[in-house]
Amino acid sequence: MIMDAPICLIDNHADGQLQVNPRALDILQSINQNVVVVSIVGLYRTGKSYLMNKLAGQKKGFSLGSTIQSHTKGIWMWCVPHPQKPKHTLVLLDTEGLGDVEKGDAKNDSWIFALAVLLSSTFVYNSVGTINQYALEQLHYVSELTELIKVKSKANSSQKEDDDIEDECQFVRYFPNFVWVVRDFTLELKIDGQVVSERQYLEHSLALKSGVSKKVMEYNLPRQCIQNFFPARNCFVFVRPASGKELNEIESLPDSALDPQFIQQTHKFCDHVFQTAEVKKVKGGHRITGRMFSTLVKSYVDTIMSGAVPCLENAVLSMATIENEAAVKEALGHYMTQLNELVKFPVEVRELSDLHGKCEGEALKIFMDRSFKDEDGHYQKRLMEEVAKYYSVLVQKNEEVSLEKCRLLLRELSATLEENLREGVYAQPGGYDKYVQERGRVVNLFQSKPNKGVKAQEALDEFLVSKRGEADAILKADKNLSEAEKKLADEKERAALMEQEKKAADERNLQAEQLLKDQERSHQENMAQMQAKMVEEAENIRKEAEKALESKLKLQEELIEKGFQDKATMMQNEIANLRSEVNESKKKDHILGIVRSVGEGLVHACKIVRIFKSPKKIK
Repeated sequence: MIMDAPICLIDNHADGQLQVNPRALDILQSINQNVVVVSIVGLYRTGKSYLMNKLAGQKKGFSLGSTIQSHTKGIWMWCVPHPQKPKHTLVLLDTEGLGDVEKGDAKNDSWIFALAVLLSSTFVYNSVGTINQYALEQLHYVSELTELIKVKSKANSSQKEDDDIEDECQFVRYFPNFVWVVRDFTLELKIDGQVVSERQYLEHSLALKSGVSKKVMEYNLPRQCIQNFFPARNCFVFVRPASGKELNEIESLPDSALDPQFIQQTHKFCDHVFQTAEVKKVKGGHRITGRMFSTLVKSYVDTIMSGAVPCLENAVLSMATIENEAAVKEALGHYMTQLNELVKFPVEVRELSDLHGKCEGEALKIFMDRSFKDEDGHYQKRLMEEVAKYYSVLVQKNEEVSLEKCRLLLRELSATLEENLREGVYAQPGGYDKYVQERGRVVNLFQSKPNKGVKAQEALDEFLVSKRGEADAILKADKNLSEAEKKLADEKERAALMEQEKKAADERNLQAEQLLKDQERSHQENMAQMQAKMVEEAENIRKEAEKALESKLKLQEELIEKGFQDKATMMQNEIANLRSEVNESKKKDHILGIVRSVGEGLVHACKIVRIFKSPKKIK
């Protein structure tokens, strides 16, 4: 869906209550593309909205405001096509200004900050002036995140301190990249007389102090949080765009009226975001669509409003349940619709089997593409059970249509035979030979007709058995035949009926054998696609762990370089655990073991139970 303007995603009421806007959720629900989510936070009246409008490729959109009052309340959303990633949607989230004196609710600010972190893949912090101690003190919200965000669901609250430490270690795996934007920057980018990059300026500003005093710990806390929580960091500094009244009219001014350096810096910032902002992922490395993002938003806000703390694991499980249910429904719908369109009853066994296999494979692919965290194969098993059930219905319908068509055809072809019976043609001497000749003509014509389906031989067997009594009566009454000839004719009748019964039995066995082949093919297809899915998910987890490992190693190296050997040593366990996880995710034997275990539960789901009649005994 193309949005001409932003819309409120999360409304922040005057009483501090957060509420998700249903219209915004509807928009997200309609987006099936992967989303790249960029959020911006900062003190109110610092020009956040201008940058978000530029990312949207527009001069106007998010409200800039021109007074000391904050215009943006809650979190506003603008979904636009990604300018550099085809088939991706860029979701821009503009948050209300932090520290608004009219609001007077610091806790509410903390939740807005936490939601921006939870929802984005790139998190932009916007401030004015320089990155100094005051600026970092204003960013105290980052040090509160351990109280506002949990990674895993905790069953034992007595382990709270240990849990908080564990969450801190895990944040770097799931948090967005961090970009600090400094507005109205007037200093030279120099450190000890050497020109530095904006990124070096940020890292220098985040450098820790040695010591264990309360003052040093307070100084280090926000810096440590930024270093530990965010996997990648960058910085952009902007000169003042204009002066005086012009600044209040910036959205209506042409670029020529703004400082050229500001324009250049804006382009540089936007290019960086477009090129480096990743698709939003959740725990496990799962890439999410707009539809899934809507579930995530609602889950987090509902949790906050219930008085609980948002948990990444619970949010993912909740989203997985919804997506997996929908995946089963979508895949089954595709299977049923495609077969209904392709199958023209009656159809031969092999053709129906091939169509079933084709549609089942497509349905399974649809399910695999949409589902995730179906770790015990519960939803895949459900899909296979429903597919097998529907295929069984189609097999039965194909038999019924074939049988009815064959019966009708035999009635039409045997019309002359029935008329002759009524007129007594076969009640005369030599009548049996005439009867056999006419019945043989009916059989030959029937056998020559195409497209009779899977019950042709059974229908013919049924027809000949139904004629057994009248044939026997005509034979016995025929005065042209001797007793020896009648006995020989009776034996031929029996032999013919047994031969036809064998053909009908062969026809049934062919169907049974094909159904067994269908079951085996279905099982193999399920196992193959499940293995591919698990390999993909293991790869996502590996990349997730490798990204965190890379960040931790880089931080450890910086700590050692700056003389914080004790802090670097404390990171060793985290690094060892991440290395172990990366190595474990590379083991194919582990994945195959899970596939085999889950695959055992799919065997029954792929079965199609059919009962075929036993051959009839010829009397």
